[in-house]
Amino acid sequence: MADQRSRKKSPTQADVAKRAGVSQATVSYVLNNNTSIAVPPETRRRIQDAIVELGYIPDRAARSLRTRKTYTIAGVIPDITNPFYPAFERGIQDLADQHGYDLIMYNTDGSAEKERKCLRSVQQGRVDGVIAVLFHLTATDLLPLLEKGIGVVRLEATPKRAGSAPLDNIYVDNIAAARSAVAYLIEKGHTRISLITGQRGPGQVRALGYRQALAERGLPLDETLIRSGDFTAAGGYAGAQELLALAPRPTAIFAANDQMAMGALAAIRAAGLRIPHDIAVVGFDNIPTAELVSPPLTTITQFQENLGRRAAEMLLERLSGAVPAGGRCEEMPYKLIVRETA
Repeated sequence: MADQRSRKKSPTQADVAKRAGVSQATVSYVLNNNTSIAVPPETRRRIQDAIVELGYIPDRAARSLRTRKTYTIAGVIPDITNPFYPAFERGIQDLADQHGYDLIMYNTDGSAEKERKCLRSVQQGRVDGVIAVLFHLTATDLLPLLEKGIGVVRLEATPKRAGSAPLDNIYVDNIAAARSAVAYLIEKGHTRISLITGQRGPGQVRALGYRQALAERGLPLDETLIRSGDFTAAGGYAGAQELLALAPRPTAIFAANDQMAMGALAAIRAAGLRIPHDIAVVGFDNIPTAELVSPPLTTITQFQENLGRRAAEMLLERLSGAVPAGGRCEEMPYKLIVRETA
């Protein structure tokens, strides 16, 4: 008993209010990021200073019981090893932190069963909302989450129609982006352009953009110039090796993601060819290493961190009830980044 009495009492919300010279309700507004009450910046600063000085740690369990929220968001991605997704996750994390939410991540490996397993876990009430990149599950599969009041935002590869269900979508037009990449190669004088794509996720729609660009400029589609990879550098290397063995070989390669593009660059160098003099390469995603490889990679950027931030904004708007009941669908920008490989 004596030991227990001698322990230092943990600071409370009331202690923070006293130190900051404000009401306990004001401290609560700040801790809960309540935007319905305007708290002056100076007051917020005093409260944050008091929290640090006292070492106050909010009681998450008590907060959850009071608000019936977990203050946790789930992110569902297909491949944590693909540099595109950590940048996307960073954007989600930044906004979640600002609003007092924790973020947990699920990696599905692009597997339908793992996608279902993630959603079963989410349905058990562990999170308030989900931001997901799904290769297999559809809006119908997400209905049980929506019926439980769990917010859902999907990152999609093509436009989706906004339906009556409260399911929000954010997308980059991958077809148009791929079309612009191939059109750039055509404008540079290439007529024998190959494609290394993937069978999962956005691979098919990026392949469609490739086909459209050729058709729009009157170039024939040659199926022998198309290879299917697995969105890895190894897949890009293998695909490029096969393409380089063709006679005549292609003068340019469009790879459906940067990892496959970098594999293609390695295969071209191994064959003793010069980039872009003998063969040009364009990727997709603008991952951090795209500008560090030699030569630096021409690619499409999707502004991944901005994608993550906007997805998180849409989810928090949904959770706060600040949007109409029906779903939303929002297009985000892309840009061709011209470097030295094409």
